[in-house]
Amino acid sequence: QVQLVESGGGLVQAGGSLRLSCVASGRTFNTYVMGWFRQAPGNEREFVAAISRSGRTTRYGDSVKGRFTISRDNAKNTVYLQMNSLKPEDTAVYYCAADYKLGSPSDNRYEYDYWGQGTQVTVSS
Repeated sequence: QVQLVESGGGLVQAGGSLRLSCVASGRTFNTYVMGWFRQAPGNEREFVAAISRSGRTTRYGDSVKGRFTISRDNAKNTVYLQMNSLKPEDTAVYYCAADYKLGSPSDNRYEYDYWGQGTQVTVSS
């Protein structure tokens, strides 16, 4: 089992940047595929990005490609989401997710067994 704690959310103006962090504790971090999802009020939880155990393979949602970058530091048990050129439509609660059964990064939220409590990102226009 793994526990996930997100941080780094906040209020930023459109065009600005934020970096989210998710620290994992429990089972060995490098055995997990990691993902970021987000959920705005009234919307379904949406895939943002995912990364393989080694960090060599990444995957992004269409709405964030070219603006967001996912990375991980296995020595620090941490996965990051660097968010640049933020838009008001990026406003949401951002969740970190983990799964040790996945063979590769997945965009399917139902395939992740472990979730953090979320961090709010608000982008003002």
